[in-house]
Amino acid sequence: MHRKPRQLVLALAVLASFEASAAQYSAWRDPHPAPGINTAAAEGCPIEAPDGSHLYFMSTRTNDGNGDPTSQGGLDNWRATWNVAMQTWGGVENLGPKTNSPAADYCPTPLPGKRLLFVSSRQNSENCAGCIAVAPLPAGNPPPGDIFLTRENPTHGWGTPVDLGGYADGGPNTKGSEYSPSLVETREGTFLFFSSNGYPDSRSFDIYMSRQRADGTFGPGVRVDALSSDAADVMPNVRRDGLEIVFSSNRNGASSFDQDIYYATRPNTGSPWTLHGSIPNTAINTPGSETRATLSADGTRLYFGRKVVPTDTGDVYFSRRSKR
Repeated sequence: MHRKPRQLVLALAVLASFEASAAQYSAWRDPHPAPGINTAAAEGCPIEAPDGSHLYFMSTRTNDGNGDPTSQGGLDNWRATWNVAMQTWGGVENLGPKTNSPAADYCPTPLPGKRLLFVSSRQNSENCAGCIAVAPLPAGNPPPGDIFLTRENPTHGWGTPVDLGGYADGGPNTKGSEYSPSLVETREGTFLFFSSNGYPDSRSFDIYMSRQRADGTFGPGVRVDALSSDAADVMPNVRRDGLEIVFSSNRNGASSFDQDIYYATRPNTGSPWTLHGSIPNTAINTPGSETRATLSADGTRLYFGRKVVPTDTGDVYFSRRSKR
């Protein structure tokens, strides 16, 4: 099915520009498990809301911690609320039957204006003439999915999600796996970063960037060569000011399981990215798998998922750094 949402409008709040001077930060400290988030089920894909009040993540848990069977499927989007007094995440809730489905729903990305981007396997039938054959994913990966957009209404809850459109119709989604949508507004325009293995020029998983059109829709992704390699480069997240990006990769001869967190910066949003390598902290990047790293709006908190061994279900970790 080919669908192009002509009337999709993403009315973001105006973001302040931080390009006058890139903030300088200390090194990342050793990470710790995110308080109040992890269970015996799988948790991953963590990301803070723009104001830091909530943590969104995916999980295979079947209830909200109070015994209520709120899961919609095997892999759902959830969120927790920051408890200032207890210094922990609490009030964990499933995002409900529209944002979640019996299919796999994951990589939630909250935006200003109570909007949410996420990936779902509920629809993944976009044709892509000339695209490479998509190889089966390693065990433990979610099934291929498309990027969707929804919005939360304070009275009526989450709206019906809209697919951002297929590659064949000029949108960003392919029949491959699109992961980790990350939106950034700059003076050059509004851009959607994500990873995919479904484009004609995909070498494995690569980092792509899609520009938002005047009507609110998004165009096909363009491979970001400075961030992509012959290895699996996945799950990018751009800092709110657009000057730093983190993503996971198994480049440099690592196994398919051994994903580490890499980072790149640029002096302004009109300049190309400079890749600095993996984060130089062996407590963050381990022989395990560190995936879907995300940065808080001010860049002082780093969240990521970790599997110690391939059979591990996965937990959420975080690290801190300070502005100099």
